[in-house]
Amino acid sequence: RKQATEYSTSSSDDEFESKPSLTHKAKRTLRRRRKLEKETKQLIKQEELKRLHKAQAVQRQLEELEERQRALEIFGVKLERELRGESDSGTKDETQMLHEWFELVLERNKLMRYESELLIIAQELELEDHQSRLEQKLREKMAIDGKSK
Repeated sequence: RKQATEYSTSSSDDEFESKPSLTHKAKRTLRRRRKLEKETKQLIKQEELKRLHKAQAVQRQLEELEERQRALEIFGVKLERELRGESDSGTKDETQMLHEWFELVLERNKLMRYESELLIIAQELELEDHQSRLEQKLREKMAIDGKSK
């Protein structure tokens, strides 16, 4: 009997001691979870800033590209008039003007390809941003406790 009483007493003591340690473990787990959430939010914010800077750079490049295309268009119109003989400048020979015309066309095509690449990059950034927002919504919904779900 004495051994049984000591055994039951020690087990009840263990239970009593384990309850505070569980709350301590729960607090520690909660702290870890909050720290992880904070770090995740910081990473998300950094990724958003990177995307924003990249989007701004792409926008600047598109504007510069548009300016170059306008300049080429103006030069092309002038060259076209010279080729048709509408312009008074008869200083250049026709083969040189045709050579310039083909270079102009090649440059324009190169700019158009570059513009397409920049637009694809911009679209990719938009999709990444959309994905990030969806992941954030998912994390928020997963953080809701089971009863509220």
